[in-house]
Amino acid sequence: QVQMVESGGGLVQAGGSLRLSCGASGRTKSIIRMGWFRQPPGKEREFVAGIIGDLGITNYADSAKGRFTISSDGAKNTVNLQMNSLRPEDTAVYYCAAGLGLNGYDTWGQGTQVTVTS
Repeated sequence: QVQMVESGGGLVQAGGSLRLSCGASGRTKSIIRMGWFRQPPGKEREFVAGIIGDLGITNYADSAKGRFTISSDGAKNTVNLQMNSLRPEDTAVYYCAAGLGLNGYDTWGQGTQVTVTS
């Protein structure tokens, strides 16, 4: 089993920055990929960014490209999301996730609130 715990959310003005962090514990050697998702108010959860730990390959949602950067340590114990140039539409609960299988994500954190004011 793998457990994920996020930190770093908060309130920020538009144009500002936040850094989210997520610590993984348990059978972290089983993790193949790590990522960040978000759920805006009244909307479904959506993908933000992902990283394949061993290869360092990253991918981003179009809304995150050029503004957000995902990173992880080599041991796959942490995954971070640096968010710059934040916009009110970035307001959401942000979740980190880990994928243990060949596809997708199957382990989730509890979420951290990010609120961007205009």
